[in-house]
Amino acid sequence: MHNSNFLRLNRNVNSILSVLLLLFSGVAMSEVYKEGQYWAYDARDQDEGAYVLINKIESHEKLGKIFHISFFNVKVKNPMISGGFSKELPHSPVSKEALDKSVTRLLGTKPENPDYLGGYKTWKEAFDAGKAGVFTMELRDIVDGVEQAINH
Repeated sequence: MHNSNFLRLNRNVNSILSVLLLLFSGVAMSEVYKEGQYWAYDARDQDEGAYVLINKIESHEKLGKIFHISFFNVKVKNPMISGGFSKELPHSPVSKEALDKSVTRLLGTKPENPDYLGGYKTWKEAFDAGKAGVFTMELRDIVDGVEQAINH
């Protein structure tokens, strides 16, 4: 009898811990983003091995943190370049929520992608003038949107 009560209690404790882990895992993950990290994300099928690099993090009074990321190992149809596909998207400004919805695991750290700076400067001018924003959708949908914009 004593042993069965212990097993029941142990199962209950494990169940409670599992629920708490699920509830707080998103919060914990969202707090660990740092400049220089590169993350795997839930990519499109054609973008196998794709990842994003966090180049810069800014804080905004109303929007919270803005993450300036580069996409790597994507396969974006682009008739304007040799070979017909872009493998990198140097700059996308995204929200924390976009990262939270999409990243799957931290792969490591590396220096910022210097190619993001041109896109960042253009975005920053437009953003400060109230003519640009921040992506809040899943990262795979950003890549899809870029591909559609290039090809239409």
